[in-house]
Amino acid sequence: MKPGFEKYIPFTPQKIIGRTWPDKVIGKAPVWCSVDLRDGNQALVDPMNLQEKLEYFHTLVEIGIKEIEIGFPSASETEYEICRELIEGGHIPDDVTIQVLVQAREHLIKKTFEAIKGAKNVILHFYNSTSTLQRKVVFHMETEGITKIATDAADLIYEMSRPLIAEGMNLRFEYSPESFMGTEMDYAVEICQAVIEHLHATPENKVILNLPTTVENCMPNQFADMLEYFCKKLPDRKSAIISLHPHNDRGCGVATAELGLLAGAERVEATLFGNGERTGNVDIVTLAMNMFTQGVDPELNFSNINKIKEMFERCTKMPVGDRQPYAGKLVFTAFSGSHQDAINKGTQYMKESGTEYWEIPYLPIDPADVGREYEPVIRINSQSGKGGAAYIMEHNFGFDLPKTMHPEFGSIVQKETDLVGKEIAPERIRELFDKEYIDAKEPYKLLKHAFQESIDEQGHSHVTFWGTLQHTDTIFKVSGEGNGPIDAFFNAIKDEKMSHFTFLDYASHAITDGSDSQGVAYILLEDQRTGKKYWGVGLSHNINLAPLRGILSAINRAWIDRHQQ
Repeated sequence: MKPGFEKYIPFTPQKIIGRTWPDKVIGKAPVWCSVDLRDGNQALVDPMNLQEKLEYFHTLVEIGIKEIEIGFPSASETEYEICRELIEGGHIPDDVTIQVLVQAREHLIKKTFEAIKGAKNVILHFYNSTSTLQRKVVFHMETEGITKIATDAADLIYEMSRPLIAEGMNLRFEYSPESFMGTEMDYAVEICQAVIEHLHATPENKVILNLPTTVENCMPNQFADMLEYFCKKLPDRKSAIISLHPHNDRGCGVATAELGLLAGAERVEATLFGNGERTGNVDIVTLAMNMFTQGVDPELNFSNINKIKEMFERCTKMPVGDRQPYAGKLVFTAFSGSHQDAINKGTQYMKESGTEYWEIPYLPIDPADVGREYEPVIRINSQSGKGGAAYIMEHNFGFDLPKTMHPEFGSIVQKETDLVGKEIAPERIRELFDKEYIDAKEPYKLLKHAFQESIDEQGHSHVTFWGTLQHTDTIFKVSGEGNGPIDAFFNAIKDEKMSHFTFLDYASHAITDGSDSQGVAYILLEDQRTGKKYWGVGLSHNINLAPLRGILSAINRAWIDRHQQ
């Protein structure tokens, strides 16, 4: 970059002695307030219409958010009518509080009181800007004049609220010193204390002090210092609920919120997927799910994140990024071979150990917890390893390939990805598997067969096999004996130019449940002439036939390999 950084004024950190927030942990959910319908909506190229806002509101309720800022009803007739529809249309559950925003200006406050008539639970949220920069370049005022704007508004709001509260409305107050992050902390304490007094707040009837990161201009740890300093210095701290409203200008909105909670905040205003002005507000999904991964109940329901994302994209016309935490299309996806191998091993570990905890590398949460159990966790491209293809075969198609088979099949898939130069779908991986193993039916083919089994006095099994095989155009009969069907078949074919194959390994399992389940058998043979090992795979509803097909699959693959050289 060309020189230019010199024109920026660095942030001055708040000096604090004996900070305590670094030693704390988040152990419970804050009070959540959604500002999607106000802060999020005003940032859209095309703001939501009434029907979209109503659908969005009901989704927020279903998620479990109990405080929802519905708009700025004094700003326009559209905002006013949406507020009235929510109230008069019976859309607001009794346990949900609507929040309305208003500037600290008399005529706007009066219009806002008209808009909220008839509501049961309301937070009236008023604000004025307090930052050094805005006092200098916008208002041309000293701190006394800025404080008077806030306290005059507080007096009017308190006076106008008396009749509504007397009529039974649960009306609470919220004050935001806008651009809190750019305000001197001693002055922030001063103006907020004045508002507390003018609203006659008490520990039993608290005011919400919302301390917005209107424009993020410092590091999250510096914000935490500011917040802890503010909380320690505020005289009537017990009469206030400390609320956060982080924006994401430095890309640190989530960190600012989390460190702010450590520093004393009890409430967070946020939006779904971080929608908002400029780089957006803090993302309520990420904050909540971060708590979830630490064993803390966020008290919100994101168990069907795809449905929520679909509503969001449709109503806002804003896309959710493929890498958006917890909700993006690719966040539970692994292309890297080492990642795929670790995920596969973690899956096997959980299955075998019976652990009650989620212990799979590279997956911070179980995708099923957000309704993503059918999403492809492992995707295959040229960066993928031997375990990825095996994972796809198991989780998409039910084939639990023996571990020693993974490198062989992985190399087959790798050749395909190198050839096409892009990701290949699970269906294509299944096609490659079938072509290589299941469809390896030439030159040897089993036409007919029969078994006879007898058990001697000691309980030992003795099996005789008879069968008809075809090799290209030649048909011949074979028979053999052994201690089981596989042994008998293998002995039967040894004399038919197949005596150079040694039986090394065998595994089998059912692919589907129920009486019509299909069995799969994996057979590993070694061609003693070359020392090469070949896997074969057989499928059949007959438990005895699948391994026979697997043996012939391995032999046919060896024959094909030898004749292609």
